[in-house]
Amino acid sequence: MQSIIKVDLGPQSYNVCVRSPTGATPTGGLDELGSLMGDLSLGKKVLLVSNQSIFRHYGDRATAALESAGFEVSSCILPPGEQYKTLNSVQKIYGAALANRLERSSTMVALGGGVVGDITGFAAATWLRGINVVQVPTSLLAMVDASIGGKTGVNHPEGKNLIGAFHQPRLVLIDPDVLKTLPAREFRSAMAEVIKYGVVWDVELFSKLEKSKRLDQMRYVKADLLAEILIRSCQAKAEVVSKDEKESGLRAILNYGHTIGHAVESLTNYKVINHGEGVAIGMAASSRLAVELGMWDAECDRRQSALIEKAGLPAKLPAGVDVEEILNTLQLDKKVQDGKVRFVLPVRLGEAAVSDRVDGDVILQVLREML
Repeated sequence: MQSIIKVDLGPQSYNVCVRSPTGATPTGGLDELGSLMGDLSLGKKVLLVSNQSIFRHYGDRATAALESAGFEVSSCILPPGEQYKTLNSVQKIYGAALANRLERSSTMVALGGGVVGDITGFAAATWLRGINVVQVPTSLLAMVDASIGGKTGVNHPEGKNLIGAFHQPRLVLIDPDVLKTLPAREFRSAMAEVIKYGVVWDVELFSKLEKSKRLDQMRYVKADLLAEILIRSCQAKAEVVSKDEKESGLRAILNYGHTIGHAVESLTNYKVINHGEGVAIGMAASSRLAVELGMWDAECDRRQSALIEKAGLPAKLPAGVDVEEILNTLQLDKKVQDGKVRFVLPVRLGEAAVSDRVDGDVILQVLREML
């Protein structure tokens, strides 16, 4: 069984295919990659991009699925980790694309987590001025967030995702059965983005998360709740992106928790906390900012904090981080407009607003409380 969620962008529309979780490794899901791509009238040449760990688990299955549908498959294997989300990795993909003579009708397939998806998407957006890309996320974080919406990019030494492009995929294939090899920390990390959707868009999702006893390990999340998490998160992302593809308005709410989160990630050189942990810290900070500004109440802040704790995520700043440096780094955020930092702040459960009127002293006060 699978759910099909359409990202409605006119000529650039595409489907997000979400398989139902089974807890086993059935024929289906990842094995359907070739047939699903075959329905899209793509060129025969495919460059499969992955990292060493993911390719070891799923590279052969993905390759076999593509070859059985008549595609000519080559591969490019990157080292794992956010620290490799750089232009050097993009150059490695360019080299593989050149060596295997990819054409404008060819396709890059991103098999991996959000880092692989972002790098591959950017390479596809810029190779031959743009070729097809298909996203096959293998982490929960990539499934619910990074693989959908066409945001691609790499990091600059001074900030996260400063180099990038919008480039929509032709297809997103989500097979939750690949999550059985996902490390527990990566599962927890993804729950930050899921909680985000509950706060800014989907009250029912927030309520379902509250009813679950534990969210810190996948084995405690029942199959029906995992299906709800995947479908409702993807639906939320698809709905927002369909209304605002290039983040000129509404889509900015999906950056809830990301402004301060990205700054903390960058200041710790992407080695102390991962992306989801940064988002959790950012959501905790933004929630408290909203309380200080009278935009939402302390009870909502408490309910969000309880979910963050239930997911085993941090709500305090890592040791050694200078709050003044966070404030300085915020000025380099790509969402700064007219020199003002724009924060996504919750108004009520299921609704958020963007504000550039958050005083620096209030930010510092909240950050000091989080040390």
